[in-house]
Amino acid sequence: MGKLTVGIQNHAYDVHIGSDTYQLLATEYQDLLGSADHIAIIADQQVAEIHLPLLLDALEVTNSEVAVKLVPSGESCKTSAVYLECLSFLLNKGFTRNSLLIAFGGGACGDLTGFVAATFMRGIRYLHCPTTILAHDSAVGGKTAINMPEGKNMVGAFHQPLGVLFQTELFKTLPPVEVRSGMAELLKHAFISDENWTEELLNEPSFTEPSIDWLQVELLKGIQVKAKIVEEDEFEHSSRKFLNFGHTFGHAVEAICGFGGLSHGESVMIGMAYSLLLSESEGGVSAQLTNRFIDFARKNGYTFQPIMDYDFEEFAEYMDKDKKASHGKWHFVLLEKVGQPIVKELTKASCDAAFHQLRERIKKGDGKNDG
Repeated sequence: MGKLTVGIQNHAYDVHIGSDTYQLLATEYQDLLGSADHIAIIADQQVAEIHLPLLLDALEVTNSEVAVKLVPSGESCKTSAVYLECLSFLLNKGFTRNSLLIAFGGGACGDLTGFVAATFMRGIRYLHCPTTILAHDSAVGGKTAINMPEGKNMVGAFHQPLGVLFQTELFKTLPPVEVRSGMAELLKHAFISDENWTEELLNEPSFTEPSIDWLQVELLKGIQVKAKIVEEDEFEHSSRKFLNFGHTFGHAVEAICGFGGLSHGESVMIGMAYSLLLSESEGGVSAQLTNRFIDFARKNGYTFQPIMDYDFEEFAEYMDKDKKASHGKWHFVLLEKVGQPIVKELTKASCDAAFHQLRERIKKGDGKNDG
């Protein structure tokens, strides 16, 4: 079982990853469970259908009744309506400031549960029990949020969990789209931290069909990258912005496709291609790397179709509302080289030009694949 500690100001918590982490609820987390007057699981309904009995069995160590609130699967749960439903559920069940929440699902469910915990009675305790590869990013660091029609994660708060437990056996039931989504975030962590690790991932023949043993080791690397950055910059004033590599444009892709229409990680994969192309002129990346990345993504089942289906202005509308935009300019995480991220403020004109360049690269790739 892998373990690392996230240490931030006045708070520290452990992240566990392994095949039997839920046994820790009876040992390491027994006192926490015992101190709660009420416990509730906010669970992704699709995950709950398959795996909820496993978590409930592990929670039998507590004398408290465990309430369960099912929420829509994926990004569909991150709405103001579902958020208010969760608050009403807790109030009607008599929850107090001494209660405990447990997030049981992917990154979206974790974002929602964390925001509910951050705001219910001005903040209560919560644990993460993530069930997806993607959540190795979102479950660590304390960012919580829900979406608005105008953009992703527009309403949220920083609220750190008391622990994160990855039960890796649950990954065996993930559909291919969820595997692709999570692996994109893993690759992002490599790009912003380590050239050698990035090379290993780009050369991995089973990138989107990873074994659990291999995945356990690689996810721990990704979590270490995230944890180190969060420890340096909890509230995203400096280095934490590097974690947004691929996200400024990726969030626009996700929004324009309708949240859930294209998964978060698949959208970020498109965003990373766009950021790499921008890095050719604004950073120190070669066109060869960008082209190689596009080819790698396609071979592993990622799509670039939204680039062909929508005009730049449609993406720009969402980027204007991005949290990282200011004074009419957009902030992008780019690369001086692999492993050396930078943040640059770019004009709409330069981003427009890069968008059309990316379209041309994709078209050339189509011709190569057809020929």
